[in-house]
Amino acid sequence: MPKPNPILEPERIQKLIAKSGLCSRREAEQEIKDGHVRVNGKIAQLGNKATAGDAIFVNNKPILWKDERTITLIMNKPKGVHCTNSDPHAQRTVFDLLPSEFQRHRLFCAGRLDKDSEGLLVLTNDGDLAHRLTHPSTEIVKRYRVVLHRDFKKEDIPKLLAGTEYEGVFLKAEKVITSPLEGEGHKRRLEVHLHHGKKREVRRLFEANRYYIKKLVRVQIGGIVLKNLPRSGIRILSKKDIERLFA
Repeated sequence: MPKPNPILEPERIQKLIAKSGLCSRREAEQEIKDGHVRVNGKIAQLGNKATAGDAIFVNNKPILWKDERTITLIMNKPKGVHCTNSDPHAQRTVFDLLPSEFQRHRLFCAGRLDKDSEGLLVLTNDGDLAHRLTHPSTEIVKRYRVVLHRDFKKEDIPKLLAGTEYEGVFLKAEKVITSPLEGEGHKRRLEVHLHHGKKREVRRLFEANRYYIKKLVRVQIGGIVLKNLPRSGIRILSKKDIERLFA
């Protein structure tokens, strides 16, 4: 008996959308929840399955299948640009910063930074990789350096580590390190480690404790460290590099 064609094996719709390179699996799940996905003319429900042979539309646009190579790269995101593929109000996005040879690929962000934040960002067209990187169960540590609007009180560290509910979401840090350097403003500089992927998580955690972040830079994801990469610069990750993301 011939083996079934793996391309036409039924899969979760969000996984198929991610494989097409349109967006990440998490974003695809939200599109389904919002009723923006149709399969063969019917509104899709979360949990439905489909195949690559079905007509899948997202926001009235068909997903396209391309035989293109998988690409994963890192960028040193500058402040002031958006991590989005689809916001028509975003004046400038990280994808505008890519060299022309990468702009023809349907890359998306595997874990975003808000417009006012900067630092290490992963871009890929591999939906499964993006899902692994952003899913809370993988507990990949992200390391951030922040500058606050006022001096930080060390007695607030236990509050950040214990966590707090803010705007209906539970937020917590895994580690908080004060600056070891002396000098002007050193009490406002911190390093924060966490392994969640909630929207504006670091900023909201500090806001919940009455601190405002003036500067936020992500300097590490898993075993990949932001080093020797200029602002707006990119570097393609090898298979070994990708493994280090999960270290």
